[in-house]
Amino acid sequence: MDSGLPLRYSGSPGARTTSGHKKEPAKLRQIVLDTETTGLEPSQGHRIIEIGAVELVNRRVSGNRFHQYLNPEREIEAGAIEVHGITNEMLADKPRFADIAADFLAFVRDSELIIHNAPFDVGFINSELALMQAEDRRIEDLCRVLDTLRLARSRHPGQKNDLDSLCKRYHIDNSQRTLHGALLDAEILADVYLAMTGGQTALFQDVAAQPTAQGAARAGAGPVGRERSPLAVIRASAQELAAHAAWMDEIDKKSGGKCVWKKLENPGGT
Repeated sequence: MDSGLPLRYSGSPGARTTSGHKKEPAKLRQIVLDTETTGLEPSQGHRIIEIGAVELVNRRVSGNRFHQYLNPEREIEAGAIEVHGITNEMLADKPRFADIAADFLAFVRDSELIIHNAPFDVGFINSELALMQAEDRRIEDLCRVLDTLRLARSRHPGQKNDLDSLCKRYHIDNSQRTLHGALLDAEILADVYLAMTGGQTALFQDVAAQPTAQGAARAGAGPVGRERSPLAVIRASAQELAAHAAWMDEIDKKSGGKCVWKKLENPGGT
């Protein structure tokens, strides 16, 4: 269901500038984020159980990531376990959201969050902040938010725009995505977002940067060396050249001698 929220929606992250100093060019910092949860409705007491986030700086994967499993202090619904495979036993010794909130908020602060179906994840994050009575009650007050689902729907109306469909459309390798996982999905979404908004931008990532899921698949392709065999040149046969000449004659005849191609091929002719 479309939330009705704009494609981008934002709070008011403050600009940090120092008076009297020359302002440096601002870096575009984006955090591609995904969560897994105990169920679908925070209003029914469902909680976040995994957060995965990947940092982009000026549209390049920086290698900085945030990943944490969380103890939700409640049971996970069976239907949710079928989606992400995370069980109650796996989370028994994990920290609570309140325990990692400061680190998480420090990681995302003043960035643009890139989220697929953003209202879902934003709603859960805001619910967690409200439960711990945090000073920052809304993630939108710390970050701008871009909903890639709305972006995809605007670019591909009437088509499937779930993450798997977008991977197929943009030739992103999602073969490892047998189950949902916050960090893996964030890595895949980073590649989808870059492909959807900038074509081949991801091809120019720094070699030293940690690759996303699709970037790792590309890592095996090295530069073309000088020892590579020359490309084969396939020349037209005599029969093909005769057919081409006949076709040019026909065009020239029907155009009253105005066939430009024929003149280019025979500049000295009449």
